[in-house]
This record gives sequence, C-alpha cells and structure tokens, in this order.
Amino acid sequence: MYAVVRLNHFDTEKLTAHSTDVAEFDRIHAEQPGFIGSLIVDLGDGKQATVNLWDKEESAKTALPRIGPVVGQLLNPLMAAPSELLGTGPVIKGADLVES
Repeated sequence: MYAVVRLNHFDTEKLTAHSTDVAEFDRIHAEQPGFIGSLIVDLGDGKQATVNLWDKEESAKTALPRIGPVVGQLLNPLMAAPSELLGTGPVIKGADLVES
C-alpha cells in the first residue's frame, strides 16, 4: 500500500458553500484505478491533514494527470493557501481499528 500525505488549508466559508464540489472531487478520485480511500483529519481553522491510500505507487502516479486538473478546478478555488505535500511512501503499518 502507498500513501500520499497532504496538509490542506481551506477557506471554511467556501468549503461549506461548495460542498458539492468536494463531493464531485471525491467521486472522481474514488474512480481512479488503485485508489483505496482517504483519511481526513480536521485540524481546525480550515486545516485538514489528508492521507490518500493507493494499492501501489504506480497507481498514484498514473492518476495524477486525471486528478491534477480536477483539483485545480474543484478544490483550489476553496483553498485559503496552497496545498502542502508532506510526503509520499509505502505504508508500513495500518491502524488496528476497534469498534466503539
């Protein structure tokens, strides 16, 4: 498994007003071959830490030409600051989730 980790800075008013754009991005993202899912953490004040999971690095890189323009069209207008790529790499341990 391969992960792409980003820190996003959204304008909270725009994010709320354009939730359909976020949903459309999520739909297109989910359609990409090899995409497993995302973990998004609300850090407050419009900041979100995002971990996108892929089956392998090649799938993530292959999706970039499709996803990049979609980010530019749907998500960038909602940002208060540019998205920061924190890193990419193989997942070495997964979460052991316990149902509460």
